[in-house]
Amino acid sequence: MEGVPALDEPLKKSLGPATAKVMAEALDLHTVGDLLHHYPRRYAERGELTTLSDLPLDEHVTVVAQVADARVLTFNGPKGRGQRLEVTITDGSGRVQLVFFGKGVHKPHKDLLPGTRAMFAGKVSLFNRRLQLAHPAYELLRGDGDESAESAVTWAGALIPIYPAAAKLESWKIAKAVDAVLPSAGDAVDPLPPALREGRGLTDLPDALRRIHRPRTKADIADARERLKWDEAFVLQVALARRRHADTQLPAVARRPAPDGILDAFDAKLPFTLTDGQTKVSKEIFDDLGTEHPMHRLLQGEVGSGKTMVALRAMLAVVDSGGQAAMLAPTEVLAQQHHRSVTEMMGELAEGGMLGGADRATKVVLLTGSMGAAARRQALLDLVTGEAGVVIGTHALIEDKVQFHDLGLVVVDEQHRFGVEQRDALRGKGKQPPHLLVMTATPIPRTVAMTVFGDLETSVLDQLPAGRSPIASHVVPAADKPHFLTRAWERVREEVANGHQAYVVCPRIGDEEDQKKKSKASPEDEAEKRPPLAVLDVAEKLGAGPLAGLRIAVLHGRMHPDDKDDVMRRFAAGELDVLVATTVIEVGVNVPNATAMVIMDADRFGVSQLHQLRGRVGRGSAPGLCLLVSEMPEASPARQRLNAVATTLDGFELSRIDLEQRREGDVLGQAQSGVRSSLRMLTVIDDEEVIAAAREEATALVLADPDLTAHPGLRTALDALLSEEREEYLEKG
Repeated sequence: MEGVPALDEPLKKSLGPATAKVMAEALDLHTVGDLLHHYPRRYAERGELTTLSDLPLDEHVTVVAQVADARVLTFNGPKGRGQRLEVTITDGSGRVQLVFFGKGVHKPHKDLLPGTRAMFAGKVSLFNRRLQLAHPAYELLRGDGDESAESAVTWAGALIPIYPAAAKLESWKIAKAVDAVLPSAGDAVDPLPPALREGRGLTDLPDALRRIHRPRTKADIADARERLKWDEAFVLQVALARRRHADTQLPAVARRPAPDGILDAFDAKLPFTLTDGQTKVSKEIFDDLGTEHPMHRLLQGEVGSGKTMVALRAMLAVVDSGGQAAMLAPTEVLAQQHHRSVTEMMGELAEGGMLGGADRATKVVLLTGSMGAAARRQALLDLVTGEAGVVIGTHALIEDKVQFHDLGLVVVDEQHRFGVEQRDALRGKGKQPPHLLVMTATPIPRTVAMTVFGDLETSVLDQLPAGRSPIASHVVPAADKPHFLTRAWERVREEVANGHQAYVVCPRIGDEEDQKKKSKASPEDEAEKRPPLAVLDVAEKLGAGPLAGLRIAVLHGRMHPDDKDDVMRRFAAGELDVLVATTVIEVGVNVPNATAMVIMDADRFGVSQLHQLRGRVGRGSAPGLCLLVSEMPEASPARQRLNAVATTLDGFELSRIDLEQRREGDVLGQAQSGVRSSLRMLTVIDDEEVIAAAREEATALVLADPDLTAHPGLRTALDALLSEEREEYLEKG
């Protein structure tokens, strides 16, 4: 075929410039192939109505429903008398109101007669506590006998595809556009090797595309989905397998700890024994460090499972072997916290070159953006001469000026807060690629680890160290039961009276910058959605009211770094009773004496984030208490989410719930630093078997043919499915 392959043909050629422009802007669809891979979200059956009671608020929806009644009302508005058409649609049980205003009432009044069935598309809102679609677009579903109507032909067939749509582009317009390009499906290049396809009984790609868009039966949909899931899982796993294979070809310096070195001295002075989990994971890491290609390992561990201890021992092993280790933290507060706890744990072993330092000691330096010039100069000098074996810092470590003597290991704390580019820049600081250990306290279900971090080997720490206490969590329904909130503040006072400390967490800071960002919303919206509670307001109210007399301080991201460090230091030293903070305390802050946490507007946080926050209490020998305050009604999804957090301390279970509630792309997008998710059909949670099988097949195929010379179709799919940005993401790993 001459020129552009059919699936790479720009949409404006087949659909015209106007439609193509809307498709590009609203749905990010640019070519025939993009449109063919824009799959229906679900299918409506011609006679079947959509369940209206489950419609999600503030989302753009397409529903199939029947008109129950319609009436035109006249009202007095600012510009004189106006007309409003109110149409009630029903699914037989629930009802939703449609409203049309002004000159736009005449056509729908004529079309939408009681008894008429149609597809309606619009944004769901609440008005007077009733579900409403304002000015929806609609397409009448006429009887099949009505041959004069073009719709009868368009909607022939029992299953009507409902596409993910946009305000300017309704589902039925997308369906018509798909009809125009569907013949090109025959030119789709099949990425699956024939042996794999036949072995697993999968249909070919052109057939799968035809069946997913225009199914005749439900079996057609099931076959097409199965096949398209395999495409996505397999192509992604091939990309990751190639990445892992390429890593095994890279050179690295093997880092084996010297006997009687700093690691042995450190282990000898530990006041406790390592958990079995810590010992097992340390062995996996030391084995990797001893090889001559770079380690790429993901260390997952529940909040407080002792990841920092494992990482520190790995860093000391590298120092023993003559190299340097760098730990990268996402915030200055956390970098300072890590530096403080590492130097405390190491004692005189962290005082290399100083009076009173041990013989086998090294220097542990801190490097952050807000350091003074003199301290910064000294830190940079210690790094370039090799005087400092361990450096802890923020992304200031990545700047061009920072030079290492011999960087052997990079530890990244809280992976999901670091862009891949940043990880890569730090790795470029070594003479040869350094070993890489990525740590996260966000438990990641196995399938997500295989998909998002598929280029990393995974270690899991699932035991809590001895002496850590359980955390009791409760939901406080502030609107239904205000006395519960009163009791929550009494509990905080009781903890403080017993010599402990407490956190109060709020979603917002509450200074002027927040106010400027407020969008203009209608009065109804304002009532439904008051702004989230803010640190500065809450701290003031608590100090004047329920927590009067206690030593209260605030902590948030826009404070000067020195002030933040001062507040954290005073809190850690027990000079403050209550810290009112934003989520800056979410990760890594370690104050064993803090036993209570009250999270205000807890429904505004994600499940995993609540679990992370909760992990800040109960870090000592006294039991922890976490109170989740919410004004959401009992039956709301937000409250169900909070109940789930309150009833389990299992982070893996919670991360599953979190994933099921968020869209797949959010999870992948976050981990891929904003790159659009290429997964349209595959769901990481439900398709564990497909992902695991695809990973096996992909690993075997890449081992046999790393350059995919025998699989040109797969090569093409790899280039197409993984957009350039994503290729880059995988390249950098």
